[in-house]
Amino acid sequence: MKHIGKMKNNGAKVVVAYRTLPGDSGNALVIGTGSLPDSWHDSLMNLVQDVSGQQANELADILAVRKFPDGHTMLEALHNSGLLKKVPTAGVIMTPASNATILLSELNTIIAEQRGVTIDALAINDGINPNPKTKAKITLDDPTKTTSDNVESSLEDDELSPAQMRSKADALFKQAQVLRKQADTIDPPKSKKKEVVVDLAE
Repeated sequence: MKHIGKMKNNGAKVVVAYRTLPGDSGNALVIGTGSLPDSWHDSLMNLVQDVSGQQANELADILAVRKFPDGHTMLEALHNSGLLKKVPTAGVIMTPASNATILLSELNTIIAEQRGVTIDALAINDGINPNPKTKAKITLDDPTKTTSDNVESSLEDDELSPAQMRSKADALFKQAQVLRKQADTIDPPKSKKKEVVVDLAE
C-alpha cells in the first residue's frame, strides 16, 4: 500500500509523509506508527487507506488539510508533538504490496526517471496537490520543522529560493523534452523541404 513502510534497521512500521526533502533528497520525513496515540493512529491509517490518501503523491499534502478527532490539523499536530522524523531514504523499506518491497531511495529514483526529472526536483515539483495553494513548508535549515502556521502556501514562485527556482525550471525543461520526444514518436514531425530557386537570368 502506498506511503506504508518500515525501518530497515529495526523493522519499525512507518508512514512516509514526505519521500524527499527540498535540497536534501537523501532524506525523508516519516511517522512512526507505534508511538502514536490510539485515536491518532486510527485516523492516520484510515487516511492512508482512503482514496484521497492513496492518490496523493506526498501524504503530507493531505495531512496538511485533514484533522484528528480532537480538531487539530494532522500535520501540525504531528510536527508539534515531535512525531515527524527525518530519516535516510536508504533506510526505509516501502511495502507497496504484501509480497513486494523496495527501498525508498530506489523508489524515488524510479519515480524521477519516469517523470524525466532529478530526484532533487521531486521535493519541489511533485505530483498533484489537493489544493495547489496549500502545502506544508519545510525549511531547509531544519527539515523537521514547518513555518509558523505549518500549512501556509509554499508553491508561489516568490517564496522559492533562487536555487529552488533553477531546479524547478530544470525539471520543467526536462519534462518538456520527454513530452516532446513522446509526441514525436506518436506523430513524427513532417520534414520541411526548402525549394531552391535558381535564377538563370544574367
